Amino acid sequence: MMSGQCYLVEKEARTGDVVHFDWNRLQEGFQITPKNQLRYDGILVNQLIIVKHTFIEKLLKKKIQKKLEIYLNYIVDVIDEEDDSTSSGALAEILDELSRYKDILRYRYAKYLGEKYVDLLMKKIDLLEYELKLKVMQVRQLEYMYEDEMKNTRNR
Repeated sequence: MMSGQCYLVEKEARTGDVVHFDWNRLQEGFQITPKNQLRYDGILVNQLIIVKHTFIEKLLKKKIQKKLEIYLNYIVDVIDEEDDSTSSGALAEILDELSRYKDILRYRYAKYLGEKYVDLLMKKIDLLEYELKLKVMQVRQLEYMYEDEMKNTRNR
C-alpha cells in the first residue's frame, strides 16, 4: 500500500477507458472524511476529494442548510421559553458558536459557493445573532433585577 500519493482518474462513460490522469487537480477540490464505520474487505477510504464544482456546491448547500436549521430551531426554542431558565452564559456560548460557524462559512466555504449565496447566509446568521443578543440582554436584565432584589432582602 502506497501512502502519500494522490491522483485523479477520469474514465470514459461508455468504454471505461482511462481518459485523464491528473495529480495537480486534487489541490482545487473539497476534502471529505467518510463517517461510515462499516468494516468490509476492499478499499479503505480515509478521505475523499470532490473536484466537480457543481457537486461541491450542492453538497455544501445541503450541509449548511442542515446546520442552519439546527441553529434556527434551537434559537427559536430558547427565545420562546417563558420561564427564562436559560442563563446568559449558555446564550453567550450559543452566540460564540454561531459566530464561529459564520467564520467557517466565510473563510472555508466561500470559495466553493457563489458570492450572492454567501451574502444571503451572512444576512440570515446576522438575523439569528441579533435575536439571540436581544434574548441575552433580556436574561441579563432579569439576572440583575434578581440580584438587586436579593441584596435588598438581605439588607432588611
